[in-house]
Amino acid sequence: MMRKRKLPLLENILVTGIASKGKAVAKTIDGQVVFVKGAVPGDIIDIQLIKKKKKYFEGKLKKIRSQSKNRVEPICEHFGICGGCSWQNLSYENQLDFKQNEVKENLQRIAQISIYEQLPILSAKNKLFYRNKLEYSFSSNKWLTSEEIASNKKLKHKNALGFHIPGRFDKILDINYCHLQKDPSNEIRNKLRRFAIENNITFFDVHKKTGDLRSLMIRNTLADELLVFIQFGNSSKVDDVMQFLIKEFPKITSLQFAVNQKLNDSIYDLEVNLYYGKPFITEKINNLKFKIGVKSFFQTNSYQALKLYNIVKKFANINNSDIVYDLYSGTGTIAQILADKAKKVVCIESVEEAVDFAKENAINNNITNCEFVLGDMRYVLNVEFSNKHGKPNVLIVDPPRDGMHPKVLENIIDLSPEKIVYVSCNSATQARDLLTLKEHFDIIKSQAVDMFPHTFHLENVVLLKSKQIIH
Repeated sequence: MMRKRKLPLLENILVTGIASKGKAVAKTIDGQVVFVKGAVPGDIIDIQLIKKKKKYFEGKLKKIRSQSKNRVEPICEHFGICGGCSWQNLSYENQLDFKQNEVKENLQRIAQISIYEQLPILSAKNKLFYRNKLEYSFSSNKWLTSEEIASNKKLKHKNALGFHIPGRFDKILDINYCHLQKDPSNEIRNKLRRFAIENNITFFDVHKKTGDLRSLMIRNTLADELLVFIQFGNSSKVDDVMQFLIKEFPKITSLQFAVNQKLNDSIYDLEVNLYYGKPFITEKINNLKFKIGVKSFFQTNSYQALKLYNIVKKFANINNSDIVYDLYSGTGTIAQILADKAKKVVCIESVEEAVDFAKENAINNNITNCEFVLGDMRYVLNVEFSNKHGKPNVLIVDPPRDGMHPKVLENIIDLSPEKIVYVSCNSATQARDLLTLKEHFDIIKSQAVDMFPHTFHLENVVLLKSKQIIH
């Protein structure tokens, strides 16, 4: 049997930049690209090459010879193991620079667009404890840290409640303290884990597909309303767990659960049960109130959401004769923020709970010129739809990370709106869609918003105008 040749260790290598998905970039002596996690542009490091691809290498950071002036000390004890907040070792100013540059490169390289106005990225005031939603997984087979392995101590158990290790569907890092969501998020997670272990309530085994507890979701609002949702593997321990949470955290606004005996943790096809409190929490944006449930989409950074929506409103520049379509509308947040300027806003969303909440939100906000339609965008958005609801002057699109389906792009081109405001959390798939749309629409300007400090993620807003309209 032939042994696989070990790849070499590269010494004293300068890290020159950051690529997509946040990995640092360096080059071998002969100019081949190496992607490596944990490094910062300006570092001089030793890299152990671990994978050889056709056009690049993947490497592991072995030693920092000289630290970059852009490097800062990470605040989180789990940094480097947990998959989140991978830029905590990079100064915030540099994070913004790299995010701004990534948008520019994606529009130039993928969409092949170079002439447009790129406005400065909007920074975040709250760089920690900014998320209004976190999801944790229970596991009976936790990820062992190097310290735990080196100690040779026999573990009492291998239960964990935390986040998936990057690239490992079956390994969960047990989280002690997370800086993403404000208290009582950490307290709820830690007390629930302790209660379950002390009372022999089993954690999910992803291989055997057994266990009492599968996942924990915590959602909150700026006014400190709190939604807690538990996925159980069976119904035997529901009362024990829920009564414990009510006793320990009486300020919970909404306590809900589902019993999930499927192979995956997706909640959208599960029956959600209200155990205590209200079936929703309420967020307030621009003096408008929005109900948020377990399945609802809502921007995960409420602090930055207002900045994002104000950009959308400014780019759209709606007047009272405009018919606006809001595609992938969620709970109708953008639609209702725009409604006071428009003749009518028509929303399309595929999640039934989100549409129900959107309708309730409109009633509670005294908005009468919004229509809400439930359906798959590929099949709902077409000429017949516009004949029924009115031809749109303005389209607002805020699709999932994967961007828009080719059929949706075709239908948008057929509808030929005067303006499109494209909101995206993935500027690469956004740029791919813009490549298709740019034959019919001019790309006028873009602006990014940093919704996710210490990560490579952002939201980018692009304004397009029809080529048929004289600007």
